[in-house]
Amino acid sequence: MPAPHQIVIIGAGLAGATAAASLRDQGFDGEVLLLGEEQHRPYELPALSKSVLLGDAEEPDWVREETFYVKNGIDLRRGVRVSKVELGSRIVTDAGGGEHRFDRLLLAIGARPRTLDVPGADLPGIHTLRTFDQSLELRAAMETAHHVVIVGAGWIGCEAAAAARTHGADVTVIDPQPLPLAVTLGDEIAAMFRDLHTQHGVEWRLGTGVTAFLGDDGVTGVELADGTQVDGDLVLVAAGAEPRSELTRGTGIEVADDGAVDVDAGLRTAAPDVYAAGDIAAHFHPRYGRRVRIEHWANAKAQGAHVAGNMIGEHQPYLASPYFFTDQYDLGCEYRGLADPDNDELVVRGELACREFIAFWLRRGQVTAAMNVNLWDDGEALAALVDSRAAVTAEQLREADLDSLVTE
Repeated sequence: MPAPHQIVIIGAGLAGATAAASLRDQGFDGEVLLLGEEQHRPYELPALSKSVLLGDAEEPDWVREETFYVKNGIDLRRGVRVSKVELGSRIVTDAGGGEHRFDRLLLAIGARPRTLDVPGADLPGIHTLRTFDQSLELRAAMETAHHVVIVGAGWIGCEAAAAARTHGADVTVIDPQPLPLAVTLGDEIAAMFRDLHTQHGVEWRLGTGVTAFLGDDGVTGVELADGTQVDGDLVLVAAGAEPRSELTRGTGIEVADDGAVDVDAGLRTAAPDVYAAGDIAAHFHPRYGRRVRIEHWANAKAQGAHVAGNMIGEHQPYLASPYFFTDQYDLGCEYRGLADPDNDELVVRGELACREFIAFWLRRGQVTAAMNVNLWDDGEALAALVDSRAAVTAEQLREADLDSLVTE
């Protein structure tokens, strides 16, 4: 495979910007064009639902300082939307008619918040949360809102609920699942998060969905599938995200059922010299023997760094375990791995009721995932247990020194 001279990266989020920087770190001296739709320079997303939304920070964490891109010969173009990708001629066309040739192409376009196709969905006062500007707008609205309604009890919804309560608003969270976060964590840990929010004054409407948003000039509430109504002068729809894969239509690039771009273990698509990383990529993970799509900060950053090497000649599989963290009120936790709560054995080390514990998910004597809650001393051991697939028992996980369980 001849060495590339021109690399185009569509998407100037964490995955794309990290890939651009890593290309330079790894000695690539050709052209690097980084195209992003936002006017802000590349930034990381976690603070948007945490410190920025809480008012503890006025900016997100920037991927690199302002001058980095010029100093390193990275052509960062802000406010540019790509309208077409032509694989045969290897040309990317932007909405302004500009054409950009590539030898290698990276799709790092990310995902967009899902919206609800119900009456009233376009009313003023209904928010989604994905960008820095949306976080600032939502925070300002929360500071004056009386009753915040959050549709979706996933990570963003739970973190936003904590922020809204911190700002003094009444909060109702709606979700069709019977418990928040249960798909990822299982019922027992999910109940702990439910109780945490209940103790901080959050009202839950679980096991039902939204059939309409109410109001004339602005949202005044929501109508639920069970026939009841919930008042609210601010609504956040936090119903997950969908990959922004529309640029792949008609190109021959394979797309999974959920709209994500299919990539192999090395983050390559089936199209020659086209790669994908971050939230848009459904990556065949050798550890799990299937494709997975991870919408978290660590995955975007690590895949961006990894794919850079593969675009310039390496052929290494991406093997990193998923990782994410959350902060809600006085609870902080980190999660490593990928559990199947319906089938894995849950093992708790510590006091679940006190919210100081480590949860393990165990399958056939191996740790599939581990989560430390308000305990911070064992992160390296937890990562090693997940990555090494060490043979362990539930009793060892509860009682033994964790470092002693790690195998090389």
